[in-house]
Amino acid sequence: MKNRHGGDIYRLLERGFNYEDILDLSASINPLGTPKGVIELLMQSAPRITHYPDPYSRRLRKAIAEYHDIDPALVIVGNGSTELIYLVARALRPERVIIPLPTFSEYERAVELSGAKVLHFKLKEEENFDISPEELIGHMKSLVSQGDMVFLCNPNNPTGRLLERRDVLRLAEVSKDMGIFLVVDEAFIDFIPHESVIKEVKDNSCLIVLRSMTKFYGLAGLRLGYGVFHKAIVDRIWRYKEPWTVNSLAEEAGIISLEDRRFNEETRMCIHEWSLYLEDLFKRYRIEYIPSFVNFYLFKLMGGKRNSQGKDIEASLADRGILIRDCSDFRGLKRGWFRIAVRRPEEISRLFEELSKWV
Repeated sequence: MKNRHGGDIYRLLERGFNYEDILDLSASINPLGTPKGVIELLMQSAPRITHYPDPYSRRLRKAIAEYHDIDPALVIVGNGSTELIYLVARALRPERVIIPLPTFSEYERAVELSGAKVLHFKLKEEENFDISPEELIGHMKSLVSQGDMVFLCNPNNPTGRLLERRDVLRLAEVSKDMGIFLVVDEAFIDFIPHESVIKEVKDNSCLIVLRSMTKFYGLAGLRLGYGVFHKAIVDRIWRYKEPWTVNSLAEEAGIISLEDRRFNEETRMCIHEWSLYLEDLFKRYRIEYIPSFVNFYLFKLMGGKRNSQGKDIEASLADRGILIRDCSDFRGLKRGWFRIAVRRPEEISRLFEELSKWV
């Protein structure tokens, strides 16, 4: 069965909840929503849906390249970064792949479908699930075939932890020397953009960087992401890509989102402020949590505890229209770990009013 993810508000809609009554903390989407200009632009662009979208997303690729000061020929746009995860595995066909645990589950599923053997690199709870570059390099030496692969989610989902740019570049140099691919998923790096290694791809044929526009820009429903690939492999990736996976409205939304620099600044300011508020509540209620660099937090509650109706925490909160992410299905995490997104203080207060009945 396919791994589940956060953001499944539809199970509550089926139970009779209205959109406005649901507080979805299970999906790590920007609490400010979508840039204001996007909705207006989508209305203006609606007549274009009678035409096929550009299969090469030329205008968006150009906008992405200008935003990062890179060559548009190295950019491939996809239906969310998840499409590109599967595309990379399918096109490059590694024999063995190292995946840290816990991390985003689609890496493992993608490479297993391509026939690869997965080698797990388990992170330690007592170290906040941080990645040790030295230990990871030691595991990388177990890869013996040219074209083998390492997946690195940075910042990591669901832990929110960051491997600093200098350490990622060190791993990238090791991968280059060994002839193995380092795939760095920077889905949440927009919250700390100075830690990105996206500009280094042009000089390293073994470094691949994937980005998402669904989280930071609130475009989850449109599905939009992109990857940056070295010129030595970009044509190979294109050969395996299905056409028209990015629709016309998504492309327009991506372009205008990149142009809204004020939205970027406001988002980072609000996330910083509201994260401090959330951490204060964690401490006040004595809830164990992992310090985060981004817009979500991993925290621990008594996983086996149930209320008088026999319901666990997640189900009880859902009865109140509140969704959190039960992380017990992440490899490397036990029952009792949950993830929530950073939201406005009044929304976080609503959650903790309910959590107070459990802690």
